[in-house]
Amino acid sequence: MTTTAALTWIGLGAIGAPMARAAAAAGIAVTAFDVNPAARASVADVATPAETALAAAQGADIVAIMVATPDQLDAVLFGEDGIAPALTAETTLLIMSTVGPAAIEQTAAKLDGITNHLVDAPVSGGAARAAEGDLLVMVGGAEEDVAAVRPVLDALASNAPVVGPRPGDGQRFKIVNQLLCGVHIAAAGEALALADSMGLDLEQVHEVLGTGAAASFMFGDRGRRMVDGAFDDVRSALTIFVKDMGLVSEAAREVRQEVPLAASAQEIYQRGSELGWDRRDDSIVYQVLRGTTD
Repeated sequence: MTTTAALTWIGLGAIGAPMARAAAAAGIAVTAFDVNPAARASVADVATPAETALAAAQGADIVAIMVATPDQLDAVLFGEDGIAPALTAETTLLIMSTVGPAAIEQTAAKLDGITNHLVDAPVSGGAARAAEGDLLVMVGGAEEDVAAVRPVLDALASNAPVVGPRPGDGQRFKIVNQLLCGVHIAAAGEALALADSMGLDLEQVHEVLGTGAAASFMFGDRGRRMVDGAFDDVRSALTIFVKDMGLVSEAAREVRQEVPLAASAQEIYQRGSELGWDRRDDSIVYQVLRGTTD
């Protein structure tokens, strides 16, 4: 697949960098920026690195943003050296970060009079699937705007359904996705912590229970890391679920929906954060539940 649209990519973290590479591998011309010079250099073989976000966005048809938090999204757009001055009425903004519906709606309001072309497209799948162009992308936006970014979505995802016509609808779907993922990781940690406390062989527990009704993707994937103690082989940092379970709680409060399992899981992630484990793999929740502090 090829496209003549010029794509600017902002955010080259653990998932953003392989996503930018996947876009380039599909024949899309990519200009890339990250605040970390090493991250920019890491994709220089497939993309044109830019020294600033503002420079990267100049003349772009599509600007994709893959940052970690709502504050980072706001800074990229409207902060010092933000890209808003480079955007035109023809620019399509593709926000692929998980920042919650409120942040998307606030961004759309602030962009009024600059560009009305905004697609909300948070992703799920992790770094390995990002590198293969095999992500799930939950897309919210107007039909014409989604059509404009469809070549990019198709390069990045094996499944990129439109889940609603409004920017923010993708975030709402991702909130539900993260509730499930966050609870499943915490449940895997709790189950293996109990098994360990009862003196069971964790390798066998993981192998046997992974073949039955108790199996889940997170028990298989994160449970494997828990058994191996691979907490410093960071595939998904704990800080992501500290943030995302906060977004789940915020969304639930807004609609007055009780989410007791999510609340319990959020407390476990927060305990890990308080131990200073934000940058360790999220499978470290096992250590939190075993009462280990180092």
